[in-house]
Amino acid sequence: MGRMEIWINPACSKCRSALTLLDAEGADYTVRRYLEEVPSTDEIRAVLDRLGLEPWDITRTGEAIAKELDLKSWPRDEESRDRWIAALSEHPKLIQRPIITADDGTAVVARTEEAVRDALSR
Repeated sequence: MGRMEIWINPACSKCRSALTLLDAEGADYTVRRYLEEVPSTDEIRAVLDRLGLEPWDITRTGEAIAKELDLKSWPRDEESRDRWIAALSEHPKLIQRPIITADDGTAVVARTEEAVRDALSR
């Protein structure tokens, strides 16, 4: 098991649970508080590639800023991809969390204990 990076918002209970589990398993990881250390559009692109997901798949559409931007009306297609990625970088609150990137080039959205264990088994 290599080194992992986990993107967290410390106020998020699912993030804290994921950290607790990583610690219990003795995982080697670094924490990125992505609201303070905001990911660039390139970093978001790279994480999406690793997740095998589209930007709208990791967007928290329930956030107030999502309603302000009217994200629900944005098309979910190749042409709109950059617009979504730009929004995630400009408003990192919109990024689903926690995201764990593993050494083997994969990533998971670790919202369940299962998903965290999946990252640990990579």
